[in-house]
Amino acid sequence: MEKVKIIKELLQTTQSRHKSYSDVCRRDLEFKEDDWVFLKVSPMKGIMRFGKKGKLSPRYVVPYRFIQRIGQVAYILELPPKISLVHPVFHVSILKKVVGDLSLIVPVKTIVVNEELTYEEIPIDILDRQVRKFRNKDISLVKVLWRNQQVKEATWETEEEMKEKYPHLIE
Repeated sequence: MEKVKIIKELLQTTQSRHKSYSDVCRRDLEFKEDDWVFLKVSPMKGIMRFGKKGKLSPRYVVPYRFIQRIGQVAYILELPPKISLVHPVFHVSILKKVVGDLSLIVPVKTIVVNEELTYEEIPIDILDRQVRKFRNKDISLVKVLWRNQQVKEATWETEEEMKEKYPHLIE
């Protein structure tokens, strides 16, 4: 019985530690009817590339009107007809409240969001070139400036990959 008590105490301390870590990341968000919220969409460059900072991190684009709450964490949004194939119920974790005046929000017409709530990144220019030397091979890299991104968010990509996908950029 003593060993069972010790095991229960250890489990309790582990659970409370885990809860304290998860509580830091949790946001208590609630929206009222007719509030406006941003919807998170993910950029896509050929394939989904998560884990990179800067231009490929998830973005909140285009405000939508909140219509109805379903349960604790689900919300129905009023979506435009062009993305009517998307189910209108979203989890609170991919919503962000619009703070400020709605008239100040500039619509982003250059980003076309598809049914999977993703958009394609298109390269504009090559800013720099570099050769990384390893023990038994050299890899040519190019610094690529992407559409809808700033210069500080440009990324290093392999020259071979860029020649395959975008031959017009590399002459």
